[in-house]
Amino acid sequence: QVEVAESGGGLVQAGDSLKLSCTVSGGIFTNYAMAWFRQAPGKEREFVAAINWSGFSTHYAEFVKGRFTISRNNNRNWGDLQMSTLKAEDSAVYYCAAVRSWAPAKDVGAHPMEYWGKGTLVTVSS
Repeated sequence: QVEVAESGGGLVQAGDSLKLSCTVSGGIFTNYAMAWFRQAPGKEREFVAAINWSGFSTHYAEFVKGRFTISRNNNRNWGDLQMSTLKAEDSAVYYCAAVRSWAPAKDVGAHPMEYWGKGTLVTVSS
């Protein structure tokens, strides 16, 4: 059974950086593309970033381009979302998700994700 788990959320000040991590266990890690989504209170869940199975293809939502970086380590079965220059509007529960896909990252975010983590809360104070 595939399990996805996030870690690294917390309370930071506007302008700070924070790194979220995601592990995928119970399957062959390189079979899965990964993506991050977020959901703020009262809002719908939205796509943040995606990375393909190899790590050589990434794709970002416009509102995080230049501030967030998605990566993965296929030797250690984990992925990261490095967030910089955080804003109050980045406050949300961040979810890591995985899907068996060899598509480019730009297609991953629009693909139904198979496995989801429980989320990690990021709060940015202004």
